[in-house]
Amino acid sequence: MTILSVYNNNPLIDGRQSERAMLVRRGVQVLLREMRHAVLPELPLASGRRADLISLNEKGEIWIIEIKTSIEDFRVDRKWPEYRTHCDRLYFATHKDVPLDIFPEDCGLFLSDGYGAHLLRDAPEHRLAPATRKSVTLNFSRTAAGRLLAAEWAATKPSGV
Repeated sequence: MTILSVYNNNPLIDGRQSERAMLVRRGVQVLLREMRHAVLPELPLASGRRADLISLNEKGEIWIIEIKTSIEDFRVDRKWPEYRTHCDRLYFATHKDVPLDIFPEDCGLFLSDGYGAHLLRDAPEHRLAPATRKSVTLNFSRTAAGRLLAAEWAATKPSGV
């Protein structure tokens, strides 16, 4: 399966996510924006992993949200505990067709329908060390600025290019 499409002109879409995952993501993004979080999808982390969604709230708290669209998706993915070292709170997000009892109690939980989401369970706090917080925050801001520039350039190509 091709990961990146050469036919895609939008630098903000990388083609890795299923349509269902994109709907879950969008609903969670809507809720997080309402909660006044800055939200960034698909952030590469220092560990080499990639967070489905990462958010930064007004207090500087960092959340990672792992999107799961099926029981099998959850069962085969055992990398999610590694995300704890990059955030203050770890959440899962899913949709109505996935049984909620498969998700660990020590993680938060969002239920999304693509138009919005509900926070069903808050995540316990695991405060980051100051150096890690600085590193993740710098990565977040530099990645966001780079994506904004890429989107601006894609939208304002000079004629004839």
